[in-house]
Amino acid sequence: MATSAPAPAPTRERILDAALSAWGTRGYDGTSLDTLAGGLGITKQAILYWFPSKEALLDAVIARSAAELSAVLVRALEGAGDGWDKVEAVVRSVFRLAARRPELLGLVREVSRLGPPAATRMIEELQPLARRASEFLQAEMDAGHMRRHDPNLLLLAIYSTVIGMVTEVDVMRALGEEPTARSLVRRRDDVLALLRSALRVP
Repeated sequence: MATSAPAPAPTRERILDAALSAWGTRGYDGTSLDTLAGGLGITKQAILYWFPSKEALLDAVIARSAAELSAVLVRALEGAGDGWDKVEAVVRSVFRLAARRPELLGLVREVSRLGPPAATRMIEELQPLARRASEFLQAEMDAGHMRRHDPNLLLLAIYSTVIGMVTEVDVMRALGEEPTARSLVRRRDDVLALLRSALRVP
């Protein structure tokens, strides 16, 4: 008996997917609603039926993307051991995500570039995860397992380093490194070595 083809994604989800892909790779300012509509084979009015403005669509894309990113990181934390193992698990999961869903991390970078209110919304969505990470780092420092730093500044430094390594393709090229799967693995290992030397107590 022949199996039926999967049902097409609802229009709202297709719009969100297209916006994430476009804004995470080409930028928010560089992709209009008309361009998104043309790529989807629908009218701009169809997009505005679901999202009353480009800003409202961005808000929805941020909310969905932050939820996906949080879920990935929480799974990595829950599947890891203690201490440094959790840091390593999170870094590895982000680099895997960069290989599988580069547009998602590209959106994180783009939202940071846009500033408020988009960046504020992303921060709000990721705040519970950030608070959990800061508390973990503080506990590891208090236990003497990691060098003492301000946990929030440390978290910001880790975030900036990892996101920069997986999204700043032009910078990598300027430094003479083409973005390939092999170079991504090398960057991941370099980041882990850097963090290990900066955080772990000998």
